[in-house]
Parts: sequence; C-alpha cells; structure tokens
Amino acid sequence: MTAVDNETLAPTRRQHSIWSRMCAEFAGSLLICFSIYIMCSFGSAFYNVNLAYIALGTGVVYAAMTAIFAKVSGAQFNPAITVAAMLTSKTRVIDGVLYIIAQLLGAVAAGALFLFLLPSSESVPVSQWLSLVVNGYDEGSSLYATLTQMGLTYSVAMAIVIELIASIIVVAAAMQSMKRDGAPTRQHTLIMGLAYAAATAMAYPITGAAVNPLRPTGIAVFASNKSLTVNPLSQLWVFWVSSILAAALVALVMIVAQLLSNRSAGKDGSDDVAEAAMVEDQTANDTDIPSVEDEVATTALTGTQADADYSVIEQEDAQVERQ
Repeated sequence: MTAVDNETLAPTRRQHSIWSRMCAEFAGSLLICFSIYIMCSFGSAFYNVNLAYIALGTGVVYAAMTAIFAKVSGAQFNPAITVAAMLTSKTRVIDGVLYIIAQLLGAVAAGALFLFLLPSSESVPVSQWLSLVVNGYDEGSSLYATLTQMGLTYSVAMAIVIELIASIIVVAAAMQSMKRDGAPTRQHTLIMGLAYAAATAMAYPITGAAVNPLRPTGIAVFASNKSLTVNPLSQLWVFWVSSILAAALVALVMIVAQLLSNRSAGKDGSDDVAEAAMVEDQTANDTDIPSVEDEVATTALTGTQADADYSVIEQEDAQVERQ
C-alpha cells in the first residue's frame, strides 16, 4: 500500500461530514493546547516545575480529548499523525490537509485565549508567564536558568534528536492503534494517553516537550514580541521538522512492512498453485496409463478375432475343393 492508492483505498463515505470532523479537530486542538499552557504556567508557578505533574497531565488531556472526539474525526490532533495517516492511506489527502488547517487554527486560538486571560503586573510581567510555556532549546528552553547554573547547554542537534524520538513514539502508537480506514480501535484512547505521557517525560527537560508541533506554534505566535530571551518563532522550525520527519519514517516502515508482507503472501500463493498443478498432472498421467486388466482384455480380444478370421479361410478352401 502506498500513497498513490490513497484516493481509492481510503473510505469515501464517513458517518460525519467534513465540517463536523474539522470542528472536532479544531476543538480538540484548542482544548489540548490551552490545557497544557495552563499546566506549564500556573502549575509550574505555584508548584514549581514538576515533571511527573506535567507528563501525567499531558497524557490525561490527550486521552480525554481522544475519548471525546475519536468517533467523529479519529482524534488526530497532531499534524505529524495526520501526515503519517495520509502517507499510509488511512486518511484521504484532502481530508488530511483540512484537518491540519483546523488543528493549526485551534492551536492559535488556544494561544490567543491563554494570553487574553493571563494575569500580569509590574512585578510579574507577561514575559515571565510565557517563559514557562514556550518551547525551545538552549536559551529558548524554559529550563535555561537551571541549565545556566549547572553550566550546561543543549545544542540544536540534541533538540532535534529528542523531539524526533518523542514524535516517533507518538506517531507509531497512533498508527498501530488505528484501523485501515483511520478509525480508532478500542485501545486507542489509552495508548495515546500513555504515548504522550512517555514522550513528554522524555523531552520536557530538553525542549519543554513539544512532541506535537501545534503546541509550540500556538504560543509562539503571541510570544514573539514579549521580550523573551529568544524569539520562539526562530526555533519553531525544529519542532516541525522533527515531527514531519518522524511521520515520514513511521509511514516508510509501515509501507515497507506491507510490501514485504504482500510479497511473502504472493510467493506462498504461487507455491500453492504450482503444487496444485503438479497434482493435476500426476492425476492425468495416472489416467492415461492402461491397467493390467485392460491389457489382458485387449490381448484376449485379439486372439478371438484371429480365430474367427482363420475359420473363414478354412470355409473358403473347402468350397473350392468341392467345385
């Protein structure tokens, strides 16, 4: 199965209209991003930076939104998952493009709502809140102050590798818990919650755990001119490149595995056909070979015919002598 077959293999009929599915992707992305922004800002401000709290909270939020919207749109909520679904023909290309647009709009709406509700004062400026929410590496990381005290820095290569691995975990989990037509399985909600929680726990100390490119995009749009140490838009490409590359790698592995499976099945089928042909030929040969009884009958018939011919000759000779 390849992307070329996308239009023919993907289902053409859906229980819900494309507008309903886009609204589900929009609402789910908005709620997910907004919840994470609140957890990372207010949660970190009042309870300090607690990795278990953020990882568990992120996993629960994704699981909850998946449970709510899975039967409407498949609850993808991540451009990387949508791209992988398009490449493996689980989602039609046109549907996938519209899903990504809806997801982006939801993330941006979440960023705008968060900034609008964010309290600030002279002692606690907006930039202080935003520094806890934005994603980045090295100076753009929310843990930059802690890293500086330890004399540590994170390079862009490390950020890409960490985000790539985290995204592979999430995308692979999503693909394996989706049916061929993109519909979620019964375990999809639980699997996605665990995958996002694990990926967040791994990536948060390095990049703030974007995992999903929507999460850094929604807040970066409104934090670009808020006097942060690094403009989050300048590092946004890292999260998109990592996520799309993860989607491509997962899709490639699935396509190659499918091709090998089809090839193996075809080889087995050819062997079965060849074996059946051999059996048929053997049966035909057995039918053509005369049996011992047939030979004896043939021999007996030939002898009888010879005696009959000899009697006719004797009768003719007797008639000649009488004359």
